[in-house]
Amino acid sequence: MTFDIPDDRKYQESHEWARSADGTAKIGITDFAQDELGDIVFVELPAVGDDVSQGAEFGVVESIKAVSDLYAPVSGTVTAVNEQVFDAPELVNDDPYGEGWMLELELADESELDSLLTPEAYADQIA
Repeated sequence: MTFDIPDDRKYQESHEWARSADGTAKIGITDFAQDELGDIVFVELPAVGDDVSQGAEFGVVESIKAVSDLYAPVSGTVTAVNEQVFDAPELVNDDPYGEGWMLELELADESELDSLLTPEAYADQIA
């Protein structure tokens, strides 16, 4: 099976992605992760204004198969939360890189992006 791995973002080994622009980063989980989880039925995310740290837990996704912690690929302050996924968690399954995004952060340290996996390295990890 092949998974969509857009080349405009970086990836964390725990299957979260980050797409950065202008000092901010949008965060979500990968196509591989949503497929492994199965039908997602619940998403818990931090509030706007909360700080998250690279590698630290920032939320939870619950599926019909499992409950999984979410880990921040970068540090920053939450500037937006995708509230649509609270009412329609299936958006994460349907469009993990688009409508199923989870957080937007104001980056604390853009150099943290350098420690994440490239699309090619992430593809190798899940192969």
